[in-house]
Amino acid sequence: MTLDELKVGEMAEITGYTLGNSAYRAKLLALGLTRGTRVKLINVAPLGDPFELAVRGYHLSLRRDEAKVIKIKSLVKEEVK
Repeated sequence: MTLDELKVGEMAEITGYTLGNSAYRAKLLALGLTRGTRVKLINVAPLGDPFELAVRGYHLSLRRDEAKVIKIKSLVKEEVK
């Protein structure tokens, strides 16, 4: 599953990245989107792009194409702390 498949209000944990541009992956890592990090989808713009995420105490907006790069594992309520 990738980040662009998450629904508003759901939480997930980053598990990795799809193959692609390593320089772009480095930018995502610099933003704090590392493996094991929990993210919550706060909002999606009316036309479906961009996504607003809560991650590490701040809000971050990503385009749909950027979100497709991030592999996630959806967290059920029992797993969310």
